[in-house]
Amino acid sequence: MPKRLIRFFLAALFVFISAVRPVAAQTEGPVYIVQPGDTLFAIAGRFNLSVNDLIEANPSVDPSSLAVGQELVIPGLEGLTGKLETEVVTFGDSLRSLLRRTQVSSDNLRRLNRLISPSELYVGINLILPVQEDQTSFSSRFTPAPSESLFETAIKQGSDSWSLSSINKLDGTWAALPGDVLYSPNGNGQPSSNASGLPSGFLSASISPLPIQQGSTEVVRVRTAGDTPVSAIFVDKPLEFFNENGDQIALQGVHALLEPGLYPLSIQTILPDGNVQSFEQMVVVTSGNYFEEELVVDPATIDPLVTEPENITILSLVSPSTPVRNWNGQFTAPAVYSNQFTSFYGTRRIYHGSGTDQTIQGFHSGLDFSGGEGLQIFAPAPGRVVFAAPLTVRGNATIIDHGWGVYSGFWHQSEILVSVGDFVEQGQVIGLVGGTGRVTGAHLHWEVWVNGVQVNPLEWLNQTYP
Repeated sequence: MPKRLIRFFLAALFVFISAVRPVAAQTEGPVYIVQPGDTLFAIAGRFNLSVNDLIEANPSVDPSSLAVGQELVIPGLEGLTGKLETEVVTFGDSLRSLLRRTQVSSDNLRRLNRLISPSELYVGINLILPVQEDQTSFSSRFTPAPSESLFETAIKQGSDSWSLSSINKLDGTWAALPGDVLYSPNGNGQPSSNASGLPSGFLSASISPLPIQQGSTEVVRVRTAGDTPVSAIFVDKPLEFFNENGDQIALQGVHALLEPGLYPLSIQTILPDGNVQSFEQMVVVTSGNYFEEELVVDPATIDPLVTEPENITILSLVSPSTPVRNWNGQFTAPAVYSNQFTSFYGTRRIYHGSGTDQTIQGFHSGLDFSGGEGLQIFAPAPGRVVFAAPLTVRGNATIIDHGWGVYSGFWHQSEILVSVGDFVEQGQVIGLVGGTGRVTGAHLHWEVWVNGVQVNPLEWLNQTYP
């Protein structure tokens, strides 16, 4: 073979190898674990890739059948190896505490999650964490006493000041700040649970479910050292706490019309020595993605001179928080046809007064069950009747106090079969379906109030609170 032809062949072979090398390299990189709700498009967007990039890096993956737990190689992340795990930011997490607990480098965490500011670590968002096989994480945290040096702290923790400085990413052994939350390698501090950035007076603190959604019922659960009392505010609502099995628990409704965005959750406890420890963090509230509808009704039922006093009356009835929780487990449907609905909670509504140009806007504050006049209505959970009388908008109405600030309301009845002061059991008949008040036909309207806010009743049928 002539030398010129050999040189041409070698050059062509070099070009071919160079051209295919990037494709081969694309199949190497850190591995992402597919989470519930993930799509190939969403994963690609999260890592600033095209879907084609992701497909080329994972030639054995069928894009049309992505499965939870499946492993995907993420290309373009030079220098990163291991698995990319997803962690939901919980109440108490801060960027600083997260870095100390997981021992992930700040650069890698910011790079993977495109974080610009430490304040972006909002409760309810998902974070990607790179995890190596030999990576050490810590779960024991403590707060140095006022005026205590890191050397003195290290002796208490059975460690040394240099180790504590390194683990907690301090600039030096002199750089610990009063009140800072530090981690110990020897387990002599408080277990961090899911409240890794909280002051040490809090053994744990959480809000669930996450992410928070318009209309949801949120459970705030706090455990403190020495069972010290807790107070808290979410958005602008003071929470009511009740003790159960060592936890202090508060239930709070999220209003259906609360604008999606960031809102503060702050908690506080008073230590036995009189010192106050507090913590505040921004929480993400997401949209409920509710529908819209328009209804024509009797003008008298949308007159503000009627609706406002009635709303004030109802709110006064459902605001007290009685200390006994009367229910245990899930609520049961109050209707004969338990899974047949005519209108869902949260629907945005425009009411038109029949024969007038009068309109008002609002939202559907409960769950409507199908079924005609005279069908039985059942108590969804035990409780005491605090109201049983006719109203203009709500018609023949009954309200049951289930305890802990949780109430059920039943509107538009043809007949009320209970009286104020009665204690009713789950499943007991309390009334009959009707078409009284502001209605377009006979049906059962059931709503649930939690600490003065109407919430989605369907959630109370599908899960257990607290």
